[in-house]
Amino acid sequence: MIVTLGGIIGSMLAGNPAFATLPVSLMVVSVAVTAIPATALMRRIGRKAGFMLGSLSAAAAVLLAAIALEQRSFVLFTFSAGLFGINMAFTQQYRYAAAESVDSRHTARAISLVLVGAIGGALLGPELVTQGQYWSGNVQYAGTLMAVAVLFVLQSLSMLFLSPLRGETGTQNVEPDRSLREIVRQPLYRVAVLSAAVAYGVMTLLMTATPISMHVNDGFAIEETANVIRSHVLGMYLPSLFAGFLMDRFGTVKIMVAGALALTGASLIGLHGHSYMHYWYALILLGVGWNFLYVGGTTMLTLTYTMGERFRAQAINEFTVFGTSASASLLAGVVIHYFGWNLLVTLPLLPLALVLVGLFVVRRDGLLRRPSLHEA
Repeated sequence: MIVTLGGIIGSMLAGNPAFATLPVSLMVVSVAVTAIPATALMRRIGRKAGFMLGSLSAAAAVLLAAIALEQRSFVLFTFSAGLFGINMAFTQQYRYAAAESVDSRHTARAISLVLVGAIGGALLGPELVTQGQYWSGNVQYAGTLMAVAVLFVLQSLSMLFLSPLRGETGTQNVEPDRSLREIVRQPLYRVAVLSAAVAYGVMTLLMTATPISMHVNDGFAIEETANVIRSHVLGMYLPSLFAGFLMDRFGTVKIMVAGALALTGASLIGLHGHSYMHYWYALILLGVGWNFLYVGGTTMLTLTYTMGERFRAQAINEFTVFGTSASASLLAGVVIHYFGWNLLVTLPLLPLALVLVGLFVVRRDGLLRRPSLHEA
């Protein structure tokens, strides 16, 4: 819902169209800025309390966004989007919680399958946009935002049922932790972070620009734009039903290569036209490529640290990934306004080539043949 409406509401409220994606961009900047503090906080208070706090901050953020719409305040809407990013910094830790809830040999499947829950968001989010846009009097989309606030409160309450995870019980073996420099210097760690950062950066760049390019520039209806975003989000998360199993069968590196190639295909399709189907095919490939490369990068990352090292290693990864995503989001509005869609879809090609080179270099890394360092 935020992805679909962020740029559209931004274009409604902003005086300069180049700033239309600023709210979504600030949201992603907020994720990057709060990634390390959120990780540190969960290290102190546990996953359950951290997730509940994040959900409640999201409820407050979307209620504030509804007020911003009523007052037609671009500044307040942008601030609320930044506040919403705090929740996303906690939400991104779900995949690590999934990895910590199972034996290490099932890490890839757990990370992949926990993302399946987002399919519900892919189905419900665009429906809330199209059906709920006039639920609150004459303020378009305010009713949608208030409904989402209720969902976040329910999400927070659901976390009451979360049990302690591996590493939170005090029963794991304790071994000396390596320095952060030692962890980061591992080639596999660097390629894992690079892959996840590029996956999220490319996905954010194209996804943020698509509603503006489709609805504002090319004149497609909001329902058509929402359908493309819905298909894209399904493309992001439906592969989670089998991505982990594919990694077990063919290896993490091969599936990550497939993801990088799918993202490259999305850019190439985007270059070929502005029809509805061009957008649809490009955004589907964008979603599938993101899933394979991002899930693979996260799985690869878990091979490079012990349970005692996990929060520091994860924090650096989250900051890098969402710093890249924030930069891509900020870039999207400027490029789409001043240079157009064709230039925007060519930008991912170089970083994707770097990812493919990195995966080739580490394809025989010894850590890939080990179950996980989590057993330490």
